[in-house]
Order: sequence, then C-alpha cells, then structure tokens
Amino acid sequence: MLLALSGVAAESSWQARVPSAAAARQNPFAGSPQATAAGRKLFLDRCARCHGDDAAGMGKRPTLHSARVLTARDGELEWFLNNGDPAKGMPSWSKLPDQQRWQIVVYLKSLEPRPAAETDR
Repeated sequence: MLLALSGVAAESSWQARVPSAAAARQNPFAGSPQATAAGRKLFLDRCARCHGDDAAGMGKRPTLHSARVLTARDGELEWFLNNGDPAKGMPSWSKLPDQQRWQIVVYLKSLEPRPAAETDR
C-alpha cells in the first residue's frame, strides 16, 4: 500500500506546477453528456495512440483511470493538456481550441476508476 501511495505522489508532481489560478478554472462543459461524447471522440483521435482506446495506458504511457487523474481538478487537467510535459513524452495540446481541451477533460472525468493492479502499469 505504501508503495502504491508513494507512486501516486511521484506521478502527481505535474500538479505542483499548475498555477492556482489555472487550477481554479471551472470547466464550462462539466456534466454535459454532449461534451463527454465530443471529448471521447477527440480522445480517440488525439490521445488513444499513447493511452489506448480505453484510456488504460500503453507501454510506459499511464492509465487515465488512476486516482490522480480522476481526483484532479478540471482546471489542473486542462492546464496539463495545454502545457504537456515534453520531458515525459506528453505533448502540449495548446493548438487545440479551449473548447476541445475542456471536452477532453469532461471525458476523462467520466472514466471509471480501476483497481490498483490495473492502474499500476
């Protein structure tokens, strides 16, 4: 258990870089079924090649069913999509319109959590 918790802390280091104003931003599409569907389509087009069609991760690319993603604030996730983490292989999606980044966030927040064994890839 301690090992799993320390892994979550290490993996969430990107959240420490999110400015508080960005983290506090509210998702204008939160709770919208249409935005969830649009976000899924965008995810499949832009993100699935690394994170898998089911967002469970591929190779060294992490699952998005993890607690760190599902408990992150919408503003934190949008900031991360906008800025990426090139050193760890996550591209910036700043060229996507804001609306599309927020729709991806809505989709990510709709994912179901998975047991730790499935998310510790």
